Amino acid sequence: MQNDWEIKARSHACNATGREFGEGEYFYTLLFRDETGYRREDLSEDAWRARNDNLQPFSFWRTKYEAPPLPAPEPLKKNDAESLLRALVESNDPRHRNAIYILAVMLERKRALRAIESPDADTLVYELPATGETFILRNPHLMLEQIPAVQQEVASLLDASLGK
Repeated sequence: MQNDWEIKARSHACNATGREFGEGEYFYTLLFRDETGYRREDLSEDAWRARNDNLQPFSFWRTKYEAPPLPAPEPLKKNDAESLLRALVESNDPRHRNAIYILAVMLERKRALRAIESPDADTLVYELPATGETFILRNPHLMLEQIPAVQQEVASLLDASLGK
């Protein structure tokens, strides 16, 4: 069974040429959907122009490469909306589908996640600009009357992750 959500990491080099991206260089991210799920390719602008136009990605966008920051030592585990989103996605528990959606929307509103246009109304694509990771989520199509209960669930999950 395919997961309802996935995280795809940004490449630090062009998938077509193998050349590493330079700081501030623009490149293209392409998402392809195949029988195994989603596949991400990051292409330099030259590789983008030289690609086979017959191969149409599910979604694509242009972004600026930023080298990952050196990891700072964390004396305590960071417990916030982003780490909770990661934990729920990694758990692959379908019971958390609605909470994952609400967390992604919260992070989008805080500009921690950037929404990427998706041609499929059932699939939501987000990019974490700080790391270049791509989050592929299933849209639960929540009804307005469902949102308060899901917000309460998210608040409880955040409180639990913070040890309150």
